[in-house]
Amino acid sequence: MLLNNLAVLVLAGFVGFVVLSRVPNTLHTPLMSGTNAIHGIVLLGGLIVLGLGTEGVFNKILLVIAIAFGTVNVVGGFLVTDRMLGMFKEKPGRATRKEDDA
Repeated sequence: MLLNNLAVLVLAGFVGFVVLSRVPNTLHTPLMSGTNAIHGIVLLGGLIVLGLGTEGVFNKILLVIAIAFGTVNVVGGFLVTDRMLGMFKEKPGRATRKEDDA
């Protein structure tokens, strides 16, 4: 059972790396937003499982660690996405092209 789960984890990591390495830069922000939504669902699922009461202290510790890492990932993803979108906003005090032409 452990060997099967480890094989699935390694294959999923490899497939994820191959897929994400081929994403063009222009699609990075929409992909990041989608990933944040997926991680939000994972966090909600983790909180539900924790609330239902898992058996064993070790399982609870692993679940809390997973929720903490997932939270850091979601918050960091939103910060990076916001920063990337901020690069496309016009800076205050700069003249626009139309004003320069007039």
